[in-house]
Amino acid sequence: MTEETTTLAGQALPPVRDWPTPDLEGTAFDPVLADLMREGPLNRIRLPFGEGWAWLATRYEDVKAITNDPRFGRAEVTRRQVTRMAPHFKPRPGSLAFADQPDHNRLRKAVAGAFTVGATKRLRPRAQELLDALVDGVVADGPPADLIERVLEPFPIALVSEVMGVPAEDRERVHSWTRKIISTSGGAESAERAKQGLYGWITETIRARADSGGDDVYALLGAAVARGEVAEEEAIGLAGPLQIGGEAVTHNCGQMLFLLLTRPELKARMRQDAQVRDELIEELFRFVPHRSSVGLARIALEDVELDGTLIRAGDPVYVSYLAANRDPRVFPDPDLIDPDRATNPHLAFGNGAHYCTGAVLAKLQTELLLSTLLDRLPGLRLAVPADQVEWRKKTMIRGPRTLPCAW
Repeated sequence: MTEETTTLAGQALPPVRDWPTPDLEGTAFDPVLADLMREGPLNRIRLPFGEGWAWLATRYEDVKAITNDPRFGRAEVTRRQVTRMAPHFKPRPGSLAFADQPDHNRLRKAVAGAFTVGATKRLRPRAQELLDALVDGVVADGPPADLIERVLEPFPIALVSEVMGVPAEDRERVHSWTRKIISTSGGAESAERAKQGLYGWITETIRARADSGGDDVYALLGAAVARGEVAEEEAIGLAGPLQIGGEAVTHNCGQMLFLLLTRPELKARMRQDAQVRDELIEELFRFVPHRSSVGLARIALEDVELDGTLIRAGDPVYVSYLAANRDPRVFPDPDLIDPDRATNPHLAFGNGAHYCTGAVLAKLQTELLLSTLLDRLPGLRLAVPADQVEWRKKTMIRGPRTLPCAW
């Protein structure tokens, strides 16, 4: 990255803005990000950790362009200290998140069979069975209940564990590791210990499942390693982020359920026919501020012109899917939850080659969670005033820490 980077018109560079990523309450949109969106399509930011500054793209059109452009690569990030939100950064070989083509397609192919539309449809009855058992317990005990603790957290863990092939006796231990990895509160040492525990367990599991002939992710990876299609180190790096994926469903659904319980008109819409419900869920995916700050950077592999600005080879670039989902050029009245949007091409699951591998599974879990809870708990409501709901602190994925409910 070089300070010679300039606009093509010779104008001064935008100032470098510090983005401290403070803890935010509820589903409030990040005010710093909102300011950056107003200031221009391309800004320069400095996050709490790492080194230097990076470009930030906030406009929908630019976010799609960058994420579809092979001139912006992820692999180079693993060899650089770029400004970032996470205090700990130690990517592993094989991680889809940092793979460029053609390696990305080769790695993704090894696990794709577990995340197809067909595989997810076949999983639906089992998913409903797991969810019903959890809700049965809530109904039997009666109100009030913390639905994060009782349903929204254990259900995605159980289902992702089934897809991955995690034995029941190991699930709590695996969840403890994944929870520490996505937290920013414990520091680098805590996260590193959790990573060592998780990835050590993954290594043993992939080796043990190589000849099982199963269709879970660890069996697929073990078989792919045995066939020489991926290296063992790559298989381990592939599995980790997929295992952590259940955390996102918990916290996205927590935000969505909070919105439904504080906006009666939305809850009423959820009770209409399946098409109306599905359209509202898509709008909630667009609206909820899924994460704090931004995700993973890309590096410009050559000089690229964007919006009259020359991004030089070597410059780090972030895109904000949250900002893109609030772009008024694409989503009229973007700060409103509008279940009747004629079109809703949101980017909640990313875009391009790095579109979320587990998107179909995440959508299934979200639809089942919201529908089942509203159907089986008549008159579902918050058991505390909305402003007393506790929200997660020092985390990369936002959501309520607890959600006390009555019915």
